[in-house]
Amino acid sequence: MAYKKVKALIEHGKARVAIYVRVSTLYQIDKDSLPMQKKDLIAYASLILGTDDYVIFEDAGYSGKNTDRPKFQEMMSQIRQGVFTHLLVWKIDRISRNLLDFASMYNELKELGVIFVSKNEQFDTSTAMGEAMLKIILVFAELERNMTSERVTATMISRANNGLWNGGRVPYGYNYDIQTGEFSFNESEKSVVEMMHNLYEEHRSLIHVARILNDRQLFSRAGNQWSAATLLIILRNVFYCGDYQYNRSKEGNRSKKKKESEWITIQDHHPAMISREQKERIIAILDSQAEQYKIHQRKHETKHVHVFGGLMYCGACKKPMNSTPGNITRDGWKYSKYSCSTRRKSPTACNCPTISDPVVGEFVFNYILNMLNAQRGFAEISSPEELQERLLRGDTFLQVKGIEPDGLNDLYSVLASGKVSGDVYGKGVKIKKDEKRQAQSELSKLRKEKQRAERALERLTNLYLYSDDAMSEKEYIIEKEKLIEALEGINERIGMANPDAWNQSVSDEIFVQRASEFIISQNLSGRNYVNYKRLASSVDADVLKTFLLGIIDSISVMDGRICSIVFKNGLSHSFIYR
Repeated sequence: MAYKKVKALIEHGKARVAIYVRVSTLYQIDKDSLPMQKKDLIAYASLILGTDDYVIFEDAGYSGKNTDRPKFQEMMSQIRQGVFTHLLVWKIDRISRNLLDFASMYNELKELGVIFVSKNEQFDTSTAMGEAMLKIILVFAELERNMTSERVTATMISRANNGLWNGGRVPYGYNYDIQTGEFSFNESEKSVVEMMHNLYEEHRSLIHVARILNDRQLFSRAGNQWSAATLLIILRNVFYCGDYQYNRSKEGNRSKKKKESEWITIQDHHPAMISREQKERIIAILDSQAEQYKIHQRKHETKHVHVFGGLMYCGACKKPMNSTPGNITRDGWKYSKYSCSTRRKSPTACNCPTISDPVVGEFVFNYILNMLNAQRGFAEISSPEELQERLLRGDTFLQVKGIEPDGLNDLYSVLASGKVSGDVYGKGVKIKKDEKRQAQSELSKLRKEKQRAERALERLTNLYLYSDDAMSEKEYIIEKEKLIEALEGINERIGMANPDAWNQSVSDEIFVQRASEFIISQNLSGRNYVNYKRLASSVDADVLKTFLLGIIDSISVMDGRICSIVFKNGLSHSFIYR
């Protein structure tokens, strides 16, 4: 479609030009490089291309090493819509100095029928010679860029070999004199560096050392609290024992290290703050702990899903709570723990204790169940006070005195309006009946067979979860697998009998959302209490998490108890404890 638009404009002599200008430094901007480019290109469009119909796209202060520039991307978006017939630049490297990036862009322009013109190199790609010249110039532009990069790298390595510092952030604990090129101690920071080395060697815990330093109000140079990650950088850095290292990390990815043979190390380069012996002992401890962690990870390769991960917030400091795997119970259930990120760094900074899945899950799912039951029985509720009594039914809420009036009244108003569609905690599940009767008796039989199998699976799950004389877990798993296998066979036969049944277009996100809501609603339907442990053991953790993320915005915790729940539809319920 875009190609036809461009072709039609060119055939009718209606050239429309996208003018692109770029400079990579503020110096160039100050020297009026952009105004000069724009003036020349506007004149070129008028005199040579014969049009005053142009739009200028301007990227100031962006490098040409890639095409990740706002105005360039905006321009390309409009070009793809067939808005322009020409792309005009002052010089080819204004688009990109990277051959692959430019080649990709140029191929796209050709497919769209857009003519590329470089004013400075005096060619345009509407001619065979212009296109050939373009490719030759691109090769040399890429060569020049690579040679410049190699020269800079060689210069930096030569400086490092001569003991000259190549710049960067001055390590914590040191001062740097630009005139003399020498390092000296920052006495106030030096004492902290020595303290953290000694504390780590004593306690062998990054988190514990961070807490001690933060409790003593000994913060980083920027005034931030210490974390395990920032401590690790300092404790592994040999700069503190007088050594200067360069060329350790790979270009473009500082987290990956080069081969040790490529490192440049200048010993006794500056005054040492920590002895080599202590630094070697500390690095050995860190390496040992890292190896133990890898072994532990290999033993527990199965991914653990934190059902309430990303939803939990500390009610005291308002920070997100960290999710960590909890212990494994005797029957093999592994739950999650949620702890305040502020308290993790400093226990004195926040007093919010850790809370776990059993506590959160029991509260949240029973509250959702009570909301569902209140909605279904709303005809019997005549006031917000009666609604509150319904919402706080059950032993789970014995310590809850009430719900803040604002949230309670909002829910009451929503239910009283009679405009609620589906369940109040989600979109609800509506099973649409097929309007067309199936003529094939075989297909009808298969569907009935499928319904019977689904009802059997539902009864089996209910028997296991809620019956006083519940079957054993082993019996439940065996019977469940048999029914699931039978269902899969029936579905396969239905698909063979009626392939069109699977042609309905439903996105993965919608499908997962509907499936999770359906499974949850089946487990909650008609119940007055949910045993969260049983629910979590019988329903896949990913399904539970998807369901919660679809209906809940956040859960706040204070003093080890749920203090508020904010739902996706805007309802916010805060709880008052006795």
